[in-house]
Amino acid sequence: YLPPTATNTTARLAALRGTLQTHGAHAYIVPSTDAHMSEYISERDARLGWLTGFTGSAGTAVVTQDKAALWTDSRYWTQAERELDCNWELQRTTSIESIGMWILNAVPAGGNVSLDPFLFSIDTWNSYSRALHGSGRTLLPLETNLVDQAWGDQRPLPSSSEIYSLPAEFTGSSWQEKVAGIRQQMEQHVRRPTAVLLSGLEETAWLFNLRGDDIPYNPVFYSYTLLTNTTISLFVEGSRLSAAAQESLRSGCPGPLCVELQEYGQVSAHLRRYAQGSVTVWLGTEYTTYGLYSIIPQEKLLEENYSPVMTAKAVKSAHEQEMLRAAHVRDAVAVIQYLLWLEKTVPQGQVDEFSGAQHIDALRRAQEHSRGPSFQPISASG
Repeated sequence: YLPPTATNTTARLAALRGTLQTHGAHAYIVPSTDAHMSEYISERDARLGWLTGFTGSAGTAVVTQDKAALWTDSRYWTQAERELDCNWELQRTTSIESIGMWILNAVPAGGNVSLDPFLFSIDTWNSYSRALHGSGRTLLPLETNLVDQAWGDQRPLPSSSEIYSLPAEFTGSSWQEKVAGIRQQMEQHVRRPTAVLLSGLEETAWLFNLRGDDIPYNPVFYSYTLLTNTTISLFVEGSRLSAAAQESLRSGCPGPLCVELQEYGQVSAHLRRYAQGSVTVWLGTEYTTYGLYSIIPQEKLLEENYSPVMTAKAVKSAHEQEMLRAAHVRDAVAVIQYLLWLEKTVPQGQVDEFSGAQHIDALRRAQEHSRGPSFQPISASG
C-alpha cells in the first residue's frame, strides 16, 4: 500500500546503490543544502527531495546497501510520515550524533562512509569526522555526486534566465566602491590576506550589484568570487549576463577593477592554482563548503565566521535604509488591502487558503518595483 502522498523510491534507491557499489562506498550521506549553503535551494539541487520523496526544507538522508533513513525536525514529522514510502526509516531528530550512531550500526568496521564535500559546511564535516573518529569507519569525500549520477537526465536543467544589474537608485554605492572598501579591509587586517573567497550567493550579488532568479523567491544566481589585491575573478555562466551587466563589469579593463569572467565550474581548479603561491585566503566559514576549504593549505587560510563582504553588506547606508522603509510601506499597503478584502469576502464563504494566497500575491504585484514575494504564502485558517 502506497498512500497517494508518498513517492515510490525503490528504483531511485536501486540506482543510487549501484553507484555506491561502483565507488566502493558502504553508506552515502545526502543533505538538504546546495553548494553555497543557501537557506532555499533550486529544484536542480533538491537531491534529498528527489531521492526520498520528502519535500520539507530541512533533513538528512543516509543510504546503505540494505537500509535507508531520513532525519528531520519536529516541524516535518507528520509530513515525512505521509511522503516517505516503506523503504525509509524516519528518525525524529536532527543530531549528527544520532546519524553517527545509526551509521556505526549499519556500516561494518573498515567500511567507507561517502559524501559530496561540496554540499557540507566545514562545521558539519567536522562533526561527522568526530562522530566516526576511531571507529574504523572512514569518511570518504567523493567529488562526483552519486545522487546526480542516479538522477541522470531526469535532473532539472540549470537556470538560463538573465542576470541583470540592479539600477543605481537601489544600490547605495557602485560595485567599484564596494570592491575598494573590501580591499581596504584586506590591507588593514593584521594578517594582510591577499584574497577573499566568496561562496554565499548573496555575497557576490551584493558586491557587483547584480541580481538573478536561479532560486525561487531569492534574487540570486549561481556564482563564486575570488577577489585579490589586484584582480577580480567572477565564476558565473557568463552568457547569462545582460549586455548592461557585462558592460558594467568590463568598464575597468584592463586594471585592478577589471572583472575577469570564468566558468562557474572552474572555481576549484582556479583556487587550487592560486593556493600554490605565497598567498593568504580570507573566507567566512558559515558559507564555505568543506570541498573548497580543503583545497587551501591550512597555513594559507584566514578563517572568520563571516567574510568581510557579509559584514559590510549587513551595514546599510542611509540611502539603503530609506529604500527599505519605502519597500515596507508599499508592502503594508498591499497587506491592509488584503485584510479589508478578507473582512468583506470571508463571510460570503467564497475564500479558501489558496485563493487568499493568490489574491495577496496579486495585490503585492500591483505595487511599484515588485519582483514577487520573498517566499511562498503560508496561509492558514481555523
